[in-house]
This record gives sequence, C-alpha cells and structure tokens, in this order.
Amino acid sequence: MRNILPLLVALSALLALPGPPALGSDLRGVALVIGESDYVGLRDLGNPERDARAMGELLDGLGFDVSRVLDGDRAKLKARIDRFVEDAADADVALIYYSGHGIEAGGGDYIVPVDADISTPERAGESLVSVADLLDRLGRVVPVSIVLLDACRTNAFPDGTMVALPGSSHAVAVAPTGLGALRGPTPAAAAPARPDELGTVIGFSASPGQAALDGPAGGNSPYAAALIKHLGAGGYSLNDLMTLVTEEVYLKTGARQLPWTNSSLRRVLSLGGAGEASDPDEAAITRGRRQLLMTIAALPEGERRQVEAAAQQGGVPMDALYGLLAALGSEVPNEPGALNKLLDAQTARLKQIMAEQTALGSADPEIVRLSGLAQQALAEGALEANVSFWEAAKARYAEVSKQLDVTEAELRARRLEGGNVLAKTGDAYLLKGDYAQAARNFGLAYEEVRRWDDEKALDYKWAEAGALESEGDFGGDKEALIASVAAYKEALALAPRESRPRDWAGIKSDLSIPLQLLAQRTGDRALLAQAADAVKATLEVTTYESDPKAWALAQNNLGTILNDIGYNGADVSVLEQAVDAFRAALKVRTRQERPKEWAMTETNLGVALDRLARLTGKDASYEDAIAAFRAALEIETRDADPFGWADNQVNMGISMQALGVRHNDMGLIAQAADAFGKALEVRTRDRVPLDWAASQLALGWTKLMIAEATSDDAALAEAEAAYRAALSEYRPDRGASTWANAESGLGSALLDRAAKTHDTAALTEAVAAFEAATTVWTQADYPSNWANTQGNLARTLVALGRLDEAVSAYKASQQVYTQADHPREWAIAEVNIGWLVAASGLDRRDRLAVLSGKLSIETSMQVLDRLGLPHNPAFYEDRLKMIDEGLANLP
Repeated sequence: MRNILPLLVALSALLALPGPPALGSDLRGVALVIGESDYVGLRDLGNPERDARAMGELLDGLGFDVSRVLDGDRAKLKARIDRFVEDAADADVALIYYSGHGIEAGGGDYIVPVDADISTPERAGESLVSVADLLDRLGRVVPVSIVLLDACRTNAFPDGTMVALPGSSHAVAVAPTGLGALRGPTPAAAAPARPDELGTVIGFSASPGQAALDGPAGGNSPYAAALIKHLGAGGYSLNDLMTLVTEEVYLKTGARQLPWTNSSLRRVLSLGGAGEASDPDEAAITRGRRQLLMTIAALPEGERRQVEAAAQQGGVPMDALYGLLAALGSEVPNEPGALNKLLDAQTARLKQIMAEQTALGSADPEIVRLSGLAQQALAEGALEANVSFWEAAKARYAEVSKQLDVTEAELRARRLEGGNVLAKTGDAYLLKGDYAQAARNFGLAYEEVRRWDDEKALDYKWAEAGALESEGDFGGDKEALIASVAAYKEALALAPRESRPRDWAGIKSDLSIPLQLLAQRTGDRALLAQAADAVKATLEVTTYESDPKAWALAQNNLGTILNDIGYNGADVSVLEQAVDAFRAALKVRTRQERPKEWAMTETNLGVALDRLARLTGKDASYEDAIAAFRAALEIETRDADPFGWADNQVNMGISMQALGVRHNDMGLIAQAADAFGKALEVRTRDRVPLDWAASQLALGWTKLMIAEATSDDAALAEAEAAYRAALSEYRPDRGASTWANAESGLGSALLDRAAKTHDTAALTEAVAAFEAATTVWTQADYPSNWANTQGNLARTLVALGRLDEAVSAYKASQQVYTQADHPREWAIAEVNIGWLVAASGLDRRDRLAVLSGKLSIETSMQVLDRLGLPHNPAFYEDRLKMIDEGLANLP
C-alpha cells in the first residue's frame, strides 16, 4: 500500500492542536468507489458510472488507494466490500463513495446492486447491501470512516414494493423517496466499536425526505460535481469541506437540493493537498467561491429564504445575490423589508447583466480572456474577483487606447478618402443619368464616413436622397421615391433644427419633392399634405430677409404642392395661394439675375393659372398661362434645355387646347397638337417613359377633338394610337389618375370609331375602359371626372343596346351633376334618360313608362329655358313628337 503523504494530518497529533497541523507522512487511506448505472430490472441511471470514475480520479490524486466497482452485481459488490474492509484494517481512513439506486426500508439504508431482483420480498431483501452493516464493519477496523452516498434519488422501486430485510422473514414497505427518507445514520452516533475509533462521517446527497437530482446527461450529478470541485481544497477541515459541498449543491440546484452530513468525528480532520488551480486567476475565482459558500452556510435561515424568493421571482441564479450580501457584510439591512428592496434592485440589475452577458468581442486576446474570467467569477458569485477582472480589463484597454490614438487619425483620413472616392463615383453616375448607381455610391460613401465626420455624412446622405428622387422621378420607380423619402428623413436626423437650421430647412424643402411625386403616382392626397407641411416648416426658418434664394426655392416648392392640392380638390382658393407663392418666388428669381430659375417658376405659374382657369372658366387665366409658358420657352430653348423645352411645349399645348375648346378655335387646337408633337421629339420612351406617356395622352385628347370637329378618320386613328401608347407605360400603381385619364380617352376614341364602323368589339372595349377609369376616378375623390365618365359609359351602353344599364349610368352622373349645381349637365342627362325610358316603354307598349320618359324630356327643356342655357329646341320637339305618335298607337 502507498503512504498517503498529501492526504491526512496525523490524527494522533490533533489532541492538543486547535486547528489542522502539518501533514504527516505515516498515514494511509483507502477508498472504495462504486458506480451502479446499468440495472437489469430497474430504471437505468445515466451518471453513476461517470460520477464514480471522476471520484476515483480525485481520490487517487489525493493519495488514497482506490478500488472501483462499476455495475457490480450482488456477488461482485459483496466480494469487493469484504476485500475493502480487510484492506481498511491497516489504514487510518476508509472512504466509500456510492452512486446508484438506494432505498430506505424498515428504518435502514440500503444500496442496490445492478442485478437486484424485486420479484419477491425475499429476493429483494437478499439483493440489498446494508449501509449500517457496512459502517459497523468499518468502525471495527479503521479509526475514521467516511461514507458518501450519492443515492438520494427518487425511489426506483415500484410503488408498494415489499422487501424481507436480511435476517428477517417479515416484509416491510420501501420508503417512497429512497435514502432521502432516512432520519439519520445511527452508526455515526453509536458508541465506538474500538478504543482508537475517532468517528464516522456519512454524507447524503440530499436532505431527509428530499429527492436529489441526477444531473445533466453526459455530466455529473450535482453532488458528485461538488465533491470533485471542493473535496481536494487545502486548508479546510473535512467538516468545512462538506459544508462547501452542501452549499455548492444548494446553489447549483437553485435550492431544490441540500446535501446532509452527519459526523461523529472527535478530532479535526483535514484532507491534504493544495487543491487549487495552477492558474492564479482561476484560483482567485475558486477562493472567492469558497468564501461565498462558507458565508452562505453561516447566514440566518430567514435571509436565505429571502434570497431564494428573490432569485426565483426574478428568474436569476442565487450566486450573485448571495455574493452581494457577502460583499456588504455588516451593512446588510437587518429589516426584512429593506433587504427585500435591496434584493429586488440587485435581481433586476443581475437580470440585465445576464441578458447582455457575452465575452467581449475585442481584437485584444487579453481583454477577451479577462472579460470571460469576469463573467465566470460573476456566475460563481465571486463579486470581488469579478470587479478585479474588469479592473484588469480596463487597465489593459488603457494600454490599447494609447495605441489606438496613434492609428485613429490615419484611419479617419483613409475613411474620408474612401468616402470622397465613392461620392465622386456617384457624381460620375449622375452625369450619365444613372441615378440608381449614383444613389448606391452616395450611400456607400455615407457608410464609410458616418462614424468619422458628421458634415460629410450629411452631405452624402443628402446626395443619396436626391439621386433616389431623380431615379423615382425620371425612371418612374415608385420604390425609389419611397427610399428617397426615407433617406431625406435620415438626413434630417443628422441636421437638427436647433443646431443646423439652414441644413434642416433645406432638407425639409427637398423632402417635399418625392412626397409630391409619390402623391401623383399613387393618388394619395395625404402625401401632398405631408409635402406642404414640410415646406411650410422650411419657411418658418428660411425668411426672405435671412436667405432670399432659399426662401424663393421654398415658395416655388410650396406653390407646386398647393397647385396639386388645389387642382385635385377643385379648390380655387388653394390654387390662388399657389399662384401667389410662384409670384412671390419671382421677386427673387428674376430673368436678369437667375434666368433658369425664373423660367422654371414661370412654367410652374403657367400650370397653376391653367388649372385655375379650368375651375373659374376665365379666359384671362388661360391667356396668362400661355404667356407664362411662352416666356419660359425664351430661356428654356431646345438647345439649352431640351427636357425643359419639351415640358413647356406640353404645358402650353394643354392651355391652348382648353382655350381652343372654349371658343371652338380649331386653329388653336391644331397649335396644341403641334406642341405635343414637338415635345415627343425629345420626350422619348427610352429616356423618360412617363413623360413620353404624358405627351401621348395630351396628343390623344387633342387629336380626338380634331377628329370629332372635322370627322377626320386619320386624326381619330392617331388619337386611339396615342392613348394606347400612354397606357403602355401608365398603370394604377404608376400614376393612378393619369392612367384613368388615358383609359377614359381610349374609351372615347373607341366610341367614336364604333359610331362610324358599327364595331361591337370596339364598343365592348370602350365599356371596359370607362369602367376601369372609374376605379380611380371615384365619385368621392374625382366627382367631375367620375360624372363625365358615367355619361360616356351611358352613351356606349346605348350603342350596345344595353338601355337599362345606360339609364343607370346617366342617373349616376346626376349624383354629381345636380339640377341645382350643374343644371345644363343635369338637363343633358335627364333628356337622355327620358328618351331611353320612353323608347323602352314604346317597345314594351308600357304607357306609364312612355309618359315618365316624356316628363323627363319636358323637365329638361323647362330647366334650360328657365335659366336661359343654350340648347336645341328642335331636338326636343322632334323627340316629343315621336313620343306622342307612339302614344297614339298604344291602347
């Protein structure tokens, strides 16, 4: 047998010493390690074999002569125990560690071999190994006996199992919770079996009546893990070591399991060996942990219960909460309410730390190592070590920071250089009209500098927003407009109004543009309101006196938005505000000083005047609009600004067309058609698809008017082709109202063609076109357009012979064109309704229907006569005469 030099103090020398003396060299220790996992007739256990192997390695390292029994049956287990008792006769200390099933029956403890047979009470009793007998045998041959039973798990025997204990024929019931049901190992308190016996220590993995946990699969039981962690610690008596083990299990199981130790030692016993980690940092954590465990053991039961409750309610481990109490020492509140308040605050703090807990992803390995150690110390409740590791990490970062200061300036310069290169690339894409790539490069430039230079970051984000706006405007990309709005809002966050009012105002003004464009594409009037609010906010900061140029730009932008709001809402007062805003801008944007800006504002003014004329019916407004467009064309020539020139050609053509219609001036309408044709020479589909479509739409309406006035079949064909061209680009999600306009125009062209050719297919397509238009031109949002389209639909349905549907469409138009507000339009619908109803009545020989239709015709004529509105009396007379003749033939 080996001497166990690092294991035990010389027990005979302890009589006069108050604490553990130096290690002796003449002591021997023997250990028997038993692990029973693979049971034949009972539930298998996953960890005992693993626990036993680990405990064997530990005890071997402490100098014990270790014997092992793994998955031993009754015969093998008995033989090994007998041999172990013989070996113990020459030893000073005998230690048994058992992991496996254990039961309590008849007031005694029994360990269960893997071949236990519970088929009968007698066989069950023969299978068991009595712990009391084992302790008694060891007590007779060795001075110190230590038995550690990691068997306080839930009883594996079926409920109601009876056993006839060895030496008895009387069967008794097995206790329901295994060894945990014991009242205590009586051998530990029995009288010494021999004069030199110094006592017995028996440890249970759980308290009486408490089932222990088996531990995670592939690991160790909590009890075994605690023994492995602490049993080899130097400088502690065996009783203190068992205290460390008890509190370790208590913490690791969240107070669900508390080991129980019974000791009758009459001397201080200390297991030898330093038992510390060779790494000083790991050793510091271990020391902190053991100090905490000893502190917990000394805490009053009330404080322990408060900590347990706080940890359970907060969902945090108890370790750090106990660490707080240990750190506070005498400053721990005595009053339970104050302690609860302290624990609640610490629980919340710990929960947050745990949620954020991860080792720092630093490039410095030492900081990573120290942060990991700090988290390990926190998990162990070693708060002092936790603080010291973070202090060490902080000191290390101070060294790193000095190195960073040296490289940071160079890194900033390189980042700014990269941002500049990317931005210049964006500028190059802008010049070639590739706005999507320009935006991408400006966005990359922003990402490159945003952490290094706020001014540059703002410039690049602003440029990205502008490029996205251009992509959305010229490329018809709605998603680009949405991205532009988002980018402008990001830029606003970089330029707070309080500290950078001019930049803030400029961005606000620019933000209004994609909002307005989105409103035009989607028909969402709320976006127009947002755009107007953005510009009005700009004008709160940018005044005529402080920055006339920016003020004029804001006035121009406000005018364009009010122009759309007023036109869509048929609001004359808002259109007049738009005209005022443009004229205000022209005070700064003069032809002499800012010719290009002057021309642009003249164009915008012309559009507003044209729309105002359409609502008020004033020729002067049309004439002023045409004059404004002609003025703009003096600066925006085709050579100087081809797209601006084309825009003005279209705008001027629209006003000429409207004024020509008012006065039946076909010469003016022909000039309008000529203007649209010129615009299409520049506004090609491949370059500006939506502007090309808008020009086609305008040309279509003009050609249709010419065709209707002159019966020119070629002009009618050109009109239909132009509408179809416009619809090849327009969709409901890409300019909803304009799409409806094109559908309505196509329907009118088809209706006119069918009137000449009697083409039923053309009429059917016309119905579909008119109905499509009303999905956008609703009565609520576009009342006049909706009513006009209902009238055109009615005419088409008449041509198809669908008279009842035609009557419904005419009546629908009268919901907008009421007798009070629009008497002429109402009267036109009413006479058509009357004629259709009368004709249908005559066909069905329904006198009442015919009389109802006649009354509608008469009412229509009376309204026109009373108000002096123009109409053709002969038309009415002819219709009434035909009805009277029909009535004469009815019964």
